[in-house]
Formats: sequence, structure tokens, C-alpha cells
Amino acid sequence: MAVPKSKITRSRRGMRRSHDALKPQAHHECDNCGELKRPHHVCSACGHYRDREVIVAVEPDYDDDEAA
Repeated sequence: MAVPKSKITRSRRGMRRSHDALKPQAHHECDNCGELKRPHHVCSACGHYRDREVIVAVEPDYDDDEAA
């Protein structure tokens, strides 16, 4: 069984774990609608990416005849 030769100090343990912390996610404003979005992702509000409409927003069609 592997046994450490000496105690790992709090400092050395902390240095090893220094990269394990969660980083805050970056957000930028959408050029089209102004909503916050992740960089290099399609805007979830308007569907634009780099000045082009990638996802066409389709509004649901509710008819009173089908609901009954």
C-alpha cells in the first residue's frame, strides 16, 4: 500500500488545489437585442449569431377550435 513519506503541508495542498475553483462565466451583450449571452454562442433571446439570424423564432399558433 502506498504511504506518503511525509505530511503534505497546508500550503502545498492549497497550491495544488488552486486551479480547482469555479470561474465566473463570461457574458456579453447581444449586438442585435442587447440581452446577455455567452461569447461564441447563439443568442437565446433573438437567435442571432455574428449579425446573422441562425435560429428563426417561431411563435406557437393557438386556435380556439383545436383547444376544445
